[in-house]
Amino acid sequence: MSPRYGQIDTGYGRRLASTSADEDGPVWMVNLMSYRTAADYTDGRDSTISGREADDLYTPTAPLAAVGAEIVFAADVQDQLLGDEPEWDRVAVVKYPTRRSFIDMQQRDDFQRLHEHKDAGMAKTIVMGTQPMLGANWGIFDLPDWSEVPHPPTTDDGEVMAVHVLSFHDAVGAQSPTDMESYSNHAGQVAAPHGARVTGWFAVEGTIIGDGRRWDQVRFNTFPSRRAFMAVVMDPDRLTAQRDYREPAIAHTYTLVTRPLVNRLAASVDQEEGP
Repeated sequence: MSPRYGQIDTGYGRRLASTSADEDGPVWMVNLMSYRTAADYTDGRDSTISGREADDLYTPTAPLAAVGAEIVFAADVQDQLLGDEPEWDRVAVVKYPTRRSFIDMQQRDDFQRLHEHKDAGMAKTIVMGTQPMLGANWGIFDLPDWSEVPHPPTTDDGEVMAVHVLSFHDAVGAQSPTDMESYSNHAGQVAAPHGARVTGWFAVEGTIIGDGRRWDQVRFNTFPSRRAFMAVVMDPDRLTAQRDYREPAIAHTYTLVTRPLVNRLAASVDQEEGP
């Protein structure tokens, strides 16, 4: 039976559990989280805490460490610029050493004891298993130092991470991958002078918990400030590229402006690529 906060994809669950050891390897689980206003425990207990506070009680630090996993990214959502309901509150990425280790954690007693807090606090969630799109970057452009960009970081407006969750059209003959590549090239030419950096682009191999929609990519791009991000968003050349390439390619999307609390995302990929 699926939990209250989403639908389980049993097919992807079987893949996570059955991938042979010689073919298994790290998986980055991207979590989008939308909280209840007030925590709702199914045992009927009185509770005065918020959904976010209940999820904080859930955070399975010990079970994650026991299976060799770690939280490599966590951020609160400041703005949701694109995407329908729900409104997301937080984004997190957990790197597991293997797909099997994700299933192993679910079966641990210490994890299951914590899960009541997640169930009480979470209204909706999407959890996607992803793999790094190695070589995806804007390194082909000159990337200025942040002290030289039009909107450098300040005390009041520091670094932000733009998170783009993408589902492409899959109709026969659709040009979605080509269109999105064209858009990325145009957007990169605009974003690079503003100090934007590709922190990590990830291909989605499966959605273990969601709402039935298929997702294809999650992109994490760092900007020196929110002003820098918005300057790119409103740039006329980027808007033209969005109309001509991005919009025809995308079936569903979320664009989230976040402030990172934990950010070891790039390092978690680099250690797999090696020297």
